[in-house]
Amino acid sequence: MTRVVRDNGDGPDWTKRPRALALPPMQRLLKFGHTMGAIGLMGALACLLVLDHLAPPPSDLKSFALMRGAMAEITTWVLFPSLLLTLAPGLLSLSVTPAFHNAGWVWAKAASGILVFAGGLHVAGPLQDLGRQSAEALAGRLDPATLAESIAPGEARTMWMLLAVSTANVVLGIWRGRILR
Repeated sequence: MTRVVRDNGDGPDWTKRPRALALPPMQRLLKFGHTMGAIGLMGALACLLVLDHLAPPPSDLKSFALMRGAMAEITTWVLFPSLLLTLAPGLLSLSVTPAFHNAGWVWAKAASGILVFAGGLHVAGPLQDLGRQSAEALAGRLDPATLAESIAPGEARTMWMLLAVSTANVVLGIWRGRILR
């Protein structure tokens, strides 16, 4: 909370107003973008985990190609933009807000945000490749037997780890003062 002095004629009146209202417009925009990116990122990871769990084996080629194609599209249209929308405003906010320069929790969020970005790229590439390969196998241009080899080992574990680190970032962003005093 920031304190605001108002003089109503009877002397100064100290009132409180929420910090969100005290932020300059650019900081509010960065915070909004960062929050929306985090929502999209965690939603995309949750969707990918559900689809990964429900995905049929490559032997059911038509269903496998449909599911892996959906996962590739979620990666392209939700996961990638959300990764960028989360990381870019977060790092910009860190650079333009002097109060963040010496705050340990901010540097912890920055480091874990970069970890999530790198992990997201690690997951997204193989998901998109497998979506493309399964479409080619369905069209008869690729041997379907090679699809089982293309499934990245530990794909779901990596997504769970990214979801856990993203959740920790949200917790750190909300309760930062209470956690790191």
